[in-house]
Amino acid sequence: MTSPARRGRPDPHALRDYALLADGERGALVGPRGDIVWMCAPAWDDDAVFAALIGGDGWYSVTPDGPFVWGGYYEPGSLIWRSRWITLDGIVECREALLHPGDPHRAVVLRRILAVDCEARLNVELSLAAGFGRAPMRKTRRDDQGRWTGRAGDLYVRFSGAPDARPVEGGLCTTVTLEAGAHHDLVLEVSDLPPPAPETADGLWRATEAGWDGCVPDLAGTLGRRDARHAYAVMAGLTSTAGGTVAAATTSLPERAEQGRNYDYRYVWLRDQAFVGQAAAATGGQRLLDDSLRFVTARLLEHGSRLAPAYTAAGRAVPERRDLDLPGYPGGYDVVGNRVGHQFQLDVFGEVLLLLAAGARHDRLDADGWRAALTAADAIAARRAEPDAGIWELHADHWTHSRLVCAAGLRAIAAVAPRASGGRAAGWEALADAIVAETSAACLHRTGRWQRSPTDDGVDAALLLPALRGALPADDPRTLATLRAVRTDLARDHFVYRFRHDRRPLEDAEGAFLLCGFALAMAELQQGEDVEAVRWFERNRAACGPPGLYAEEFDVAQRQLRGNLPQTFVHALMLETAARLGRTRK
Repeated sequence: MTSPARRGRPDPHALRDYALLADGERGALVGPRGDIVWMCAPAWDDDAVFAALIGGDGWYSVTPDGPFVWGGYYEPGSLIWRSRWITLDGIVECREALLHPGDPHRAVVLRRILAVDCEARLNVELSLAAGFGRAPMRKTRRDDQGRWTGRAGDLYVRFSGAPDARPVEGGLCTTVTLEAGAHHDLVLEVSDLPPPAPETADGLWRATEAGWDGCVPDLAGTLGRRDARHAYAVMAGLTSTAGGTVAAATTSLPERAEQGRNYDYRYVWLRDQAFVGQAAAATGGQRLLDDSLRFVTARLLEHGSRLAPAYTAAGRAVPERRDLDLPGYPGGYDVVGNRVGHQFQLDVFGEVLLLLAAGARHDRLDADGWRAALTAADAIAARRAEPDAGIWELHADHWTHSRLVCAAGLRAIAAVAPRASGGRAAGWEALADAIVAETSAACLHRTGRWQRSPTDDGVDAALLLPALRGALPADDPRTLATLRAVRTDLARDHFVYRFRHDRRPLEDAEGAFLLCGFALAMAELQQGEDVEAVRWFERNRAACGPPGLYAEEFDVAQRQLRGNLPQTFVHALMLETAARLGRTRK
């Protein structure tokens, strides 16, 4: 190995080109030049040590020295990614992963360079900086085994596999040269505690392979099985040991560049958590179902009717929003933290009831889970008349979706309640009936469809969900009218937009919302329109990049991802749709 000149911060790529490495406790994004440009450590909501994605310092690159064409793929049933470069001489790969399952205190980045069929020369650059780039590596030393150690802020750093690296400001750089057929391992450890005794790269890889082995169910019978399994793997990688699944691995990636909508999604939204659990229940994926039940139950029992819409992966309050004074991803800003903790979102209580009911149907709901269900039902009874921010986290209103999803949750939990529930099931059904009647009186459009709220007569794709969840029958005239209106007013070329922001064309206001596209596929399936359901599913399933990750929005004109990456609720709805469609095709 030799030491090259330092290249500097990697340029950003289109979001569709990034792959995800994740171990449950944190995630990293790796680009087509082998450039890891994002990772927070030690936990999801901690400061980034690789912040180049949003214009800060911190990156870790393994890049062929010379021209190449990029590709890559995930090993089945895992988030073990193989960057694959076709050079002028042949094929070079870099097998990469985070040690799985993850340690809450220690991130371990594994990279194995493989000279598949030619001699390979790759440049390696480690520039690690804690605090979103403000605290670069210092006290860098090499021990007698060729391992480098150092500190970055309060974090401990150890880097193995580059004994000949040259220290540079804030990091290390070197060149790896391999003969055809050879491989070389690099191991990076970042921890908030002194690192344990070193382990061999082979041992760490075996542990990671074992960690993923059996983590993702077979999912036989789902439509698009490979992608369904990948969606499950993504959600597993985003799920912490406490059971919470973060909404995304990133912050500040713009939903639409010209509008400056940037948010921090490195937290657990309980609505999204319910989507994850219900998708897992639909496929028989008990691990993610159990994790979702555990996390939601704990939050309900702790906070009751004052349940927040979102928490950190450890179950704590989401920190306040602040700016970092960084350039941001192009078109974006540098925002961390989120104001969601100040919101009331009524529909969350309905969603968690739907999740708890799914757990009961699969015989996974324990005594605490039933206590949590009673708490959620009581909260709906007490707070259903209050205005809330709704599923799209907008201004406070009496959103139709929020009320109807609560009715769906009450019906679902009533259907599985034990006979010894003391008449509660009948009370929940009666409350659901009352909510639907009240909502119909205030929020039924003159055309017979649901409108967004008593004061907003627009169409909203979220209003497909209540009928899917059982708030009212599939053949109810209000269900059918709403489906027709969404198709007519919010759908274009088998993509779906959430609602109309103003008089502009839909695509000028924001990207197509993939969650809504999958919801429409399930709505068509519920109506017996199997072929049309598959068309909606396949169109939206394709709205990803080569690594198969979905963002919140899809810019149809440019075929680009918009928003934080990867977005959990899209993967959840994709998986649930794949499972439902698969059952109809047996």
